[in-house]
Amino acid sequence: MSQMPTRDDILQWISDNPTLTSKRDIAKAFGIKGAARIDLKRLLKELEAEGHLEKRKKTYRDPDRLPPVSVLQVAEPTPDGDLLARPLEWQGSGVEPVVLLVPRASDPAMAPGDRILARLQEVSGEAHHYEARLIRRIGTNPRKVLGVFRKGSEGGRILPIDKGDGKEWLVPEGATGGAKDGELVEAEQSGPKDRMGLPRARILARLGDPSAPRAVSLIAIHQHGIPDDFPDAVIAEADAQKPAGLKGRTDLRDMPLITIDPWDARDHDDACYAHADDDPKNEGGHVIWVAIADVAHYVTPGSALDGEARKRGNSSYFPDRVVPMLPDRLSGDLCSLHEGVPRACIAVRMVVNAQGEKIGQKFVRGLMRSAASLNYQEVQAAMDGAPNDKCGPLMDDVIAPLYAAYDALKTARKNRQPLDLDLPERKVELSEEGEVLSVNFSDRLDAHKLIEEFMVLANVAAAEVLAAKKSPLLYRVHEEPPEEKLDTLREVAEAAGLTLAKGQVLKTHHINHLLRGAAGTDHAEQINMSTLRAMTQAYYAPSNFGHFGLALKAYAHFTSPIRRYADLIVHRALITAHGWGDDGLTPGDEDRLEATAQHISETERRSMMAERDTNDRYLAAFLSERVGEEFSGRISGVAKFGVFVRLDETGADGLIPIRNLGREYFHFDKESSTLMGSDTGRVIGLGQRVTVKLAEAAPVTGGIALDLITIEGKAATRGPSGGRGKPPKRKLGAAKRKAAKVKKKVKRTRR
Repeated sequence: MSQMPTRDDILQWISDNPTLTSKRDIAKAFGIKGAARIDLKRLLKELEAEGHLEKRKKTYRDPDRLPPVSVLQVAEPTPDGDLLARPLEWQGSGVEPVVLLVPRASDPAMAPGDRILARLQEVSGEAHHYEARLIRRIGTNPRKVLGVFRKGSEGGRILPIDKGDGKEWLVPEGATGGAKDGELVEAEQSGPKDRMGLPRARILARLGDPSAPRAVSLIAIHQHGIPDDFPDAVIAEADAQKPAGLKGRTDLRDMPLITIDPWDARDHDDACYAHADDDPKNEGGHVIWVAIADVAHYVTPGSALDGEARKRGNSSYFPDRVVPMLPDRLSGDLCSLHEGVPRACIAVRMVVNAQGEKIGQKFVRGLMRSAASLNYQEVQAAMDGAPNDKCGPLMDDVIAPLYAAYDALKTARKNRQPLDLDLPERKVELSEEGEVLSVNFSDRLDAHKLIEEFMVLANVAAAEVLAAKKSPLLYRVHEEPPEEKLDTLREVAEAAGLTLAKGQVLKTHHINHLLRGAAGTDHAEQINMSTLRAMTQAYYAPSNFGHFGLALKAYAHFTSPIRRYADLIVHRALITAHGWGDDGLTPGDEDRLEATAQHISETERRSMMAERDTNDRYLAAFLSERVGEEFSGRISGVAKFGVFVRLDETGADGLIPIRNLGREYFHFDKESSTLMGSDTGRVIGLGQRVTVKLAEAAPVTGGIALDLITIEGKAATRGPSGGRGKPPKRKLGAAKRKAAKVKKKVKRTRR
């Protein structure tokens, strides 16, 4: 070959032949001789300058290693039967690492030469350097199905659980994976249709009883219509992507940006760094950098990746799995800011004064290299005086300055007074088999709050810069609560002996005053839940209506483009507004901003419902073995058909049907959210303490039924034994008069 290879040809050769990457090897491979070698040398230097062929330098940790998600090529089995693979993305300066494939029983057979995408874990003390778990074979994206297996004489069939898929799948003998009749299974198409027109399938995983915990999230995914298989064209586009280089970017690789995420995070889309401002005009101020994965570089307008990302709108998160917005090649690899790996980003440099007020901002399109991937717990432990080996070297120059900047932001937050709800987050912990081990309330550490404040600041900066440049974008909007909901909240507050301001423009600091008044009392959870119910739901819009909850005039989502399409739109707007390239916001994007906003607001609600349903089913499964036990809780909702109780131990919500409250008639008052007994005059309302007995817990539906034992410390009375027909008007009138007296008494007590 005498013609000079293209840049892509050279990069592909290096990717396919990581041990033959010298200039001599490349020249020999492409038949380049004589004076043409000078042109090859120039081309290699350009690629090196752009970051494609870099020799990595030492940072806080040795980055000379493979990314956590890598493309591998399967090699010949060893004499011992072990399956090794060559890392096709190795760019290190040392000896190529040895990768051992650790297959699972459900993995397809792999042959030498197969290219695969795998998740890697570094090991020590072994003959190999990494262990790899298959994600999938590259170039294959078979259709998948979830259904109930019905055993036959020669294999069996799968009945899909998806209502829209009525056609059965044929499973040949030998492809059943040992599945039993009636089990829920996950399968993939394995061949052409048979003579009856049924697609052939191979069972990938046995999920057991369709009502068992492990099946819960899969059922929710299908019930809510969340797409969980990527089309072939999308996979092909993702697999063809290559790491972005330095050309046209600001070099941030020497900046010690770090990621701080949950310990089990699969992707890292935001990194941060802070230091004291050395400008004498900003004494006590700070410079805060927030770098976000440059997803827009890989997901371009009009591409198959873009169409699928918009269709999904966002990623969906469940206790046992994630349904990502982007294929794993992007979400878990090229767009994930892994430690020690060069990654494309869009970063913002923000300057705050000593009071935490933002006084300056500048966006750049850069190339960064994370100095460390840390989790919230280890960062917090380090600041509390117990740094581990990973955090120790970062304390003085990285972690401590982050907390110093956060202290300033706390002052600004206090002055701004965003809504300060105290609603502990439930976390369902599962075993490897999918059984619920525990249901705990997650701790809220300063490390969590630090990242949240940095992200809020970056989101505000994006909204402000784009608004100043008169660029179209999608705002995150949270409107003020409607007056009727505020009236209900005031009723609840008054019943608890508290007040909520009326007759003036409501601000978040008025609601915070109410929340602080309830803090530490028996009414705290009730007031927090009632406040949450009074709020409107946030949504996306191309017009700015402000963010009530955060007490901000302009707010846009910028910090999570891996998992939210809205953020990708904001990134494109920044690219166009700054003239960074031709992969920014297109006229087509602008024309359908309204439709996109409505669509992704709906997909967000869809994911929230699926995630909530999944948690409810897991909680029901967790409690199903404790039927008959007694639990303490608080009434969290009142309806004409019964009352809802939130259990203290797990946070699960159960229903006491109205028939279990007593034999008398109960009058439902919607305005005060109370039930009143027509004979006893007993008033049942929000926030009352109760003891209940678990009557039923149904994992299939997530329903939990309860029997009332005590209310406010008193045994539940059953009332007269007469039927439950509608009471005479005089009895209903007497009940209403009694309710008025109770309300009047509460007001007098408060004074």
